[in-house]
Amino acid sequence: MKIGEASQASGVSQRMIRHYEKIGLVPKASRRDSGYRDYDEREVNALRFIRRARDLGFPTEEISKLLALWHDRGRASAEVKALATSRAAELKRKARALDEMRRALEHLAANCHGDSRPDCPILGELEGGTGEPEQAR
Repeated sequence: MKIGEASQASGVSQRMIRHYEKIGLVPKASRRDSGYRDYDEREVNALRFIRRARDLGFPTEEISKLLALWHDRGRASAEVKALATSRAAELKRKARALDEMRRALEHLAANCHGDSRPDCPILGELEGGTGEPEQAR
């Protein structure tokens, strides 16, 4: 199938398919006599695998490891589990950080009058104290 068909079947954009080929995440597709890329079902399955791994937050380097483990039928599942638990821990850390940012912004917004007055605790916090631009002081 051509790249457009592979894209539709895998859920990976044509641009990303080309990128994955360029960085070596997937092998370069064979070419038809016309010069068009030609993908088979095995390659489309690999693209689906990559899309799912991306959806779960795995970075490219880890996806490369997961692909290698997926193709290695003699693999130990412990390696796969270690990658997954490590990624889950990293996502948990990021979720906590995002929650802290959200709470800080909600607190600042709650303390801002949001009217025609120029004083604003949000800008003051971003500036580091007073809320006034340095040139105004």
